[in-house]
Amino acid sequence: MITGSLTALVTPFRNGAIDFAAMTDLVEWQIAEGTHGVVPCGSTGESATLTHDEHLALIAHVVKVVRTRVPVVAGTGSNSTAEAIRLTRGAADAGADAALMISPYYNKPTQEGIYRHYAAVAEAARLPIIVYNIPGRTASNISPETLGRLARVPNVVGVKEATGSLAQVIETMMACGPDFAVYSGDDILTLPILAAGGAGVISVTANVVPKQFAELATAVRAGDLERGRTLMRRLFPLVQALMTLEVNPIGVKTALAFMGKCADEFRLPLTPMTSRNRAVVESALREFGLV
Repeated sequence: MITGSLTALVTPFRNGAIDFAAMTDLVEWQIAEGTHGVVPCGSTGESATLTHDEHLALIAHVVKVVRTRVPVVAGTGSNSTAEAIRLTRGAADAGADAALMISPYYNKPTQEGIYRHYAAVAEAARLPIIVYNIPGRTASNISPETLGRLARVPNVVGVKEATGSLAQVIETMMACGPDFAVYSGDDILTLPILAAGGAGVISVTANVVPKQFAELATAVRAGDLERGRTLMRRLFPLVQALMTLEVNPIGVKTALAFMGKCADEFRLPLTPMTSRNRAVVESALREFGLV
């Protein structure tokens, strides 16, 4: 089981293309700061605007840079089961340790369709799969009952829960059992999900503060709730600034640009942060001592 704080990496762009040099530097910095794992090509990585060739090339690049020092969990989800199989097989061929698969979006499958989608990819791709449940982006919620069924499918090993419901997280843990990993998919709920028995967090804010999120995960999983509370209270204003002003990953990539880690460049339909919100992000970074 992969545990701790895993960073949902941004994808740096320069002049419209992936900035592989900046990605190398980001990954090396993440590892040096103590992150427990990295997740390329998720929604924070703007995977929706990557071509299939770019997607697989970026996964392969991150695996090569990491050199087995931490787990690489590659984003490989799609609303097409055949496409998800292709991407997951590609991630396996590149040497990824696991795949993070967003639930099919837009086509809004039934619970049976969601179950069959993941079961088909798990059978075809032979890579450990972490389900990604984020109804705010997919327009469908994976029920605890469906996750309980998926927990019995070989190679389906966990779920990234971003429903915003702690009750659903606990229901999922009860339905799936102790060997099924539940990760916080919402930075603001990291503390209570870990305290409830979560395996870790797949974090956006950890792009900016990997050391602190790793310390938070380590402390709470070790039972040091007082240390966890102290860290979460310190992180709270930064999480709010990066996650609530504009849609992810606009806030976190803007923060990384302020820190000199990558260019402030997005692919349409995402656009640069407004000047008013940029000022709020910069203030939060300064308060934390990051710029």
